[in-house]
Amino acid sequence: MSSPLPPPAARPSVPRRAVAALAAAVALAGGLVVLTGPAEAAETLLSQGRPAASSSKEGSDYSSGKAVDGDLTTTRWASAEGSDPQWIRIDLGSVRHLSRVVLHWEAAYGKEYSIQVSDDASTWTTVHTTTSGDGGVDDLAVSGSGRYVRMYGTKRGTPYGYSLWEFQVYGDDGSSPTPTPTVTPGDAFTVAAAGDIAAQCTASSSSCAHPKTAAQVEAMNPAFVLTMGDNQYDDARLTDFTKYYDKTWGRFKSKTRPAAGNHETYDPAGVYAGYKSYFGSLATPQGKTYYSFDHGDWHFVALDSNDLDSAQLTWLKADLAANTRRCVAAYFHHPLFSSGEHGNQPASRPAWQALYAAGADLVLNGHDHHYERFAPQNPDGQADAKGPVEVIGGMGGADPYNIENVQPNSQKRLKDVYGVLKLNLAPTSFSWQLVGIDGAVKDTSPTYTCH
Repeated sequence: MSSPLPPPAARPSVPRRAVAALAAAVALAGGLVVLTGPAEAAETLLSQGRPAASSSKEGSDYSSGKAVDGDLTTTRWASAEGSDPQWIRIDLGSVRHLSRVVLHWEAAYGKEYSIQVSDDASTWTTVHTTTSGDGGVDDLAVSGSGRYVRMYGTKRGTPYGYSLWEFQVYGDDGSSPTPTPTVTPGDAFTVAAAGDIAAQCTASSSSCAHPKTAAQVEAMNPAFVLTMGDNQYDDARLTDFTKYYDKTWGRFKSKTRPAAGNHETYDPAGVYAGYKSYFGSLATPQGKTYYSFDHGDWHFVALDSNDLDSAQLTWLKADLAANTRRCVAAYFHHPLFSSGEHGNQPASRPAWQALYAAGADLVLNGHDHHYERFAPQNPDGQADAKGPVEVIGGMGGADPYNIENVQPNSQKRLKDVYGVLKLNLAPTSFSWQLVGIDGAVKDTSPTYTCH
C-alpha cells in the first residue's frame, strides 16, 4: 500500500474474535481444530499449503499463496488497490464437505463479500454472505461441499484493496463420507467407475497405470466415483493404500463409494483392516461392507461378493423391495459372467437372481482385468430383455488379463487396455463410454432404457 494502515493489533479488540484467533492459531500448529459445536465434532484444516489463485495482487510479495502458508503475522495476500470485485480461490484437491471458514483480515478488509464453493471453479454456490464486514477475524460457520472455495469481495472496507493474513477452510478430511451430491429427479449425471486399481507403483514409473486412470477421472469431473473391488494390491494394507492409492485415486476419496474385492481380505492385520481404515465410514456407511444409496432417479447397491451370505441376500431383497427409483445399478467385485482368466463366478448367482427379480438395469464388476460388456440376460445366461446389462471394468491400473473363453451374450471385449467407465445416467435411460488413459474413447455402449 502507498501508506501503511495501523496494524490489526492497534484496533479495539473483540473478545469473540480473540478466542477465534487463538483457536485458529492452535489449529495451524496441529492441523486439527479444537472441538467445536454441540456435538464437539473434530474439524480438519483443509486449506493450508493448497494451491491458490486470485483476481489480482498488489505486488510479487502479496501473492495468493501467502494466504494459505500458515503464517498469521508476516505474510499476506493483497489485491490490487481501489477496485471491486476481487477474489481469492483455494483448490482443496477434491470435493470436501465444509464446516467453517476463518478469514484473518489485514487492515484492508472486505465490507461486502461472499464465501462460495464449486466443483469445477466455474459454477459457484454461495454458502455465506455479508454486507457488514468490519475486519479483524471472521469465523464463519458454513455448510456445503466443493473442491474450490473462494472469498468474493464486492465492496472494500477501506480505500485500498482486500488483504488476508490467512484464509482457512475447515471440514471433513475424507475419512467420513461426504453426502452424495443431490440431484433433482429428472436430471442426468455422470459417474466414473473402475475396479482393480492401484498396483504398487507411482507416477515416477512410466508403466504405472493408476495415476493415468486417475487423470481421466479428474477430467470427467463425475458426480461421484464407484470402485468395483481390489482397490489396492497386493494385500490392501493401510500403508499401501496411503502410499499408492491415496496419491492418485485418493484425490476423489470424499466422493468415492467403494466396494471390496478379494484383495481387501488379504491384509495380515485382518480381513478388510486396511480397506476400512483407509476409507473409514465410506466403506461401511450402513455398518456393513454392503450398502445402498440414491442419486437422482437412480438407486445404487454396493455388494460384498466375497461373502454373499444369507444375511446379505436378505438385506438385498428387502432393499430392492423398498426402492422407489426407476433405475437400479449394482456394483461388486466378482462377475457372474466373464470371458477372462477368472471366468464365470457362480457364487454371484444368488445376487443376480435378486437383482433380476427386482428389474435391475446395470451390473458393474471387476476381478478380471479387462473390459467387457454383455447384452441384457438372465441369471442363467440366456438373452433376456428383462435382465440387467453387465459390464466388467477391471482396468483401473492392475496388470491386464487375457480373454480366454468367450461367453454367450458378450458383445464387446478389450484386453491390454487401461481405462475408466464414464457412465451417463439419465432419469429413464443409460449408456457409457470406456475412456482410455490417452483420453480416447475405446468403446461406446448402446443406450438402454431402464426397466
